[in-house]
Amino acid sequence: MKLKNEYIDERTGITYTLKGDYYFPNLSIPIDTNYAIGKYGKAHLRYIEKHNIPLCTELRLGGKLNTYLHSIDEQCNSLLESIITKLAKEENVTEELKANHQLEWVARMNNIKNRAEEIVYNDIVYV
Repeated sequence: MKLKNEYIDERTGITYTLKGDYYFPNLSIPIDTNYAIGKYGKAHLRYIEKHNIPLCTELRLGGKLNTYLHSIDEQCNSLLESIITKLAKEENVTEELKANHQLEWVARMNNIKNRAEEIVYNDIVYV
């Protein structure tokens, strides 16, 4: 089927535009959202680029990579926050400790955060 400067292949439904003597297909990659990706999303991207190339390629070609990485980042941050809160409560790391023994509070909270990050990396990022 011929239109002015366009051709539609009835079999595939792809439209072509005439440029000079040649018809070029009107193809485009779907536009993905533009979320800011945090450290967990970036770490997961590096992981899937090395260890799950088909998934990475599918997400890129489908225009869904940024949304996927944003989702991973949100899951990680949510899990991290809940684990830190739970561990701090279990280990009696309170505001009172923070007020009276600041350095001990910092050391214990850093320990809790490091353990929580290990869980997040093992359960979400490197899967």
